[in-house]
Amino acid sequence: MNIFINGESVSLLVSEANVQQALEDFLSEDQQQTSFAVALNQEFVGKSQYQTTAVNKGDSIDILFPIQGG
Repeated sequence: MNIFINGESVSLLVSEANVQQALEDFLSEDQQQTSFAVALNQEFVGKSQYQTTAVNKGDSIDILFPIQGG
């Protein structure tokens, strides 16, 4: 199944997936341990909803990492 993550085309190895599975396929283990926000088709998805939010062919996930500065 093809989806987009941060504008990049990504092929998931399963025909049915949820946000959690997509993140695990795309992010490194180090990135998975950091804080980030997720939007699916421009709608915020809370961390508690990752496993229950389905991802469909052609969907777009945006992963937003905090930027520190001063």
